[in-house]
Amino acid sequence: MSEGSISQEEIDALLSGVDTGGLNASGSTKADPQIAIDIPTLSKFADEIKDKLSANLNTMTGTEIKAEVPTVEELDRNQFLAKIPETVVAVMHDFSTGLSGDHLFVMAPEFAQKLVGLINKEDNASLDDMALSVISEVVSNHSGTEITSLSAGGKLPGLATNPPEAVNQPKAMVRMPQNKFALFTYPITIDGTTFNLWEAVSSSVADGMARALGGGAAPATPAQDAAGLGMGAMMGGAQMMGQPNMMAQPNMMGQPNMMGQPNMMAQPGMMPQMGVNMNGMIGTPPNVQSLQFPNLQPVMGSAEQGNIGLIMDVFMEMTVELGRTKKTIKEILGMGEGTIIELDKLAGEPVDILVNHKPIAKGEVVVIDENFGVRVTEILPAIEHVTSQM
Repeated sequence: MSEGSISQEEIDALLSGVDTGGLNASGSTKADPQIAIDIPTLSKFADEIKDKLSANLNTMTGTEIKAEVPTVEELDRNQFLAKIPETVVAVMHDFSTGLSGDHLFVMAPEFAQKLVGLINKEDNASLDDMALSVISEVVSNHSGTEITSLSAGGKLPGLATNPPEAVNQPKAMVRMPQNKFALFTYPITIDGTTFNLWEAVSSSVADGMARALGGGAAPATPAQDAAGLGMGAMMGGAQMMGQPNMMAQPNMMGQPNMMGQPNMMAQPGMMPQMGVNMNGMIGTPPNVQSLQFPNLQPVMGSAEQGNIGLIMDVFMEMTVELGRTKKTIKEILGMGEGTIIELDKLAGEPVDILVNHKPIAKGEVVVIDENFGVRVTEILPAIEHVTSQM
């Protein structure tokens, strides 16, 4: 940065919450280390799920929508910014378990308005909070398809995402992966017009996806790491101690070694295993073993298991919540018979089941004789119960 001025690149970095020292706005995480991205494996994966993306959009909009052949490329933030319009609708949808790193969806505002209009059956839809929640649902459905494919066969068990967070803002303010990352581009054709749905994942997430799909670079084993370290020590250890490098001397087979003794390597049938110690001296190789960590999950004792029987007959309030919305006092006072209140849940979306006002499950509404009921379709993970009480 020149004195008294700031470059456009630095302005974009500040607006996007990126610190020039490698920390984000919260100061909690640094930029991802650069990892080789397996583009062919990810391209095949994107091509396999494009038809499911079309089916999801068709179901939500009731309109014939086709996802064309997607592309996958490796680029950086500046290259991505050059591809997208000045203002975008972005959805942060990071993975919570199984994978770790940035996961971002981006689309043009016109594409978002088109989807919201088709789903809500309205013309000229505005990109308000309700519309952004609709876009979040679109992204969530696509992520669910990805999770199903990546988790098949136990490749990434327990893979899950955080709730999507949609924003409508200038592209320079959107939080993006740092360094090089993988960009999926899905061309979506609606009524003869083609829009792009971009999906950006950090290099660490892209590598995890590729490995789950049978690709990615093979990780080095501890034994291979130790072998590499030992070879490096043999090549340079003697020189560090001011001694001649034995590995670099020609015609060493059959010649006396540095101590004047015959070279054991020259004897037939004699191929002893050798390594190098910290002083560069030849010796036996170290015994390298994988480090074993203890199980940190708490184990419930027998006394704790038995004590729950004392509260089995305690009554608790169970509530089924169809949805929520916020209204001003003026709007509430203006309500009367026939007023329709629009909730934040989409038609057909599971309802929330709460115990003592804490969500524990999701379900679908059913009719039993003349009474309403709810069929449980999903039990929320225990961690969500704890989080909701904090």
